[in-house]
Amino acid sequence: MIKKIIREKHSFDAAGEIAGRLASKIAYLLMGKNVVGYRPNIDAGAEVDVTNIDKLKFSGKKLLTEVKYHHSQHPGGLKSAPLAKLFKENPGQVFKKIVYNMLPKNKLRPEMIKRLNIK
Repeated sequence: MIKKIIREKHSFDAAGEIAGRLASKIAYLLMGKNVVGYRPNIDAGAEVDVTNIDKLKFSGKKLLTEVKYHHSQHPGGLKSAPLAKLFKENPGQVFKKIVYNMLPKNKLRPEMIKRLNIK
């Protein structure tokens, strides 16, 4: 017998929230840990909408000091960019990456992150 998964809808206003704390709440809901019958091998998480992502705050001096790196796997392919620049260009992508890294590293992670809608 196959049960149909009923997904809850949650919405968050990111204005004035600290990025890491909000991301951990959202990751918890996307994994479905708030559901009574939680099982780690079943993707029964909620759908989450986030608004005002450009008004998100970072604790400490992260925006000034943190640098993100990306390597193309070719010689001399290391690229770096300060977090402040990345957040100014596309705050939604930065926040989605924070939440993505908090989700479990398994085959369900791509499906979980698809339910995160940033407006």
